[in-house]
Amino acid sequence: DIIYRYGEEKFSRRIAANIVKARAQKPIETTFELVDIIKSSMPQKAMRDSHPARRTFQAIRIEVNAELDVLKSTLQDAFDILAPGGRIAIITFHSLEDRIVKEQFAKWCQGCTCPPDFPKCVCGKVPQGKLVNRKPIVADAAELEENRRSRSAKLGVIERSAAVDESNR
Repeated sequence: DIIYRYGEEKFSRRIAANIVKARAQKPIETTFELVDIIKSSMPQKAMRDSHPARRTFQAIRIEVNAELDVLKSTLQDAFDILAPGGRIAIITFHSLEDRIVKEQFAKWCQGCTCPPDFPKCVCGKVPQGKLVNRKPIVADAAELEENRRSRSAKLGVIERSAAVDESNR
C-alpha cells in the first residue's frame, strides 16, 4: 500500500478502501473529490495537526515520480564523479528521503569491517568519505519565522576522502 509506505499514513487502509469504493461508483475526477474521500476516511482528531490529504498526496507524488529511486541513483552518480576533497550537500524534506541519505552516507563513511579481535585488517576497506556535520543541520528560529516550509528541511554534507591507492587494498 503506497499510502502507508510512502506517506506513512496511519489510516492508509481505510483511505485506500474508500478510494476503491468511490471509484466503483464513478471515476475520481478532481483532487477536491479525492480530498473529500480522504477526509471521510479519517477521524476528526487526526485532521487537526495538518492537512488530512498531505500524506496521501505525498505518497502518490513519490510513487508516480519514482522519487526515492531517483534519489538513490542521483546520490551514487554524484558521489562517483566527486573529486577527492569535494563535498555533496543534500537537503531532505521527509523521513523517507532522510533515511536513504543517512544510510548511504554511513555506507560511504564505513571503513574496516574486520572483527575487533583480528590483530590486523584483512578486509582492506577504507572510508570513501567523511561526514562534515555529524547531525543534519535544521532551520533555526529566525529562518522558521521567515520561512515556515523550512521546518522539515534537513541538510546533510559529506566530503569525499582523498583518492585511495588501489595497490594498497
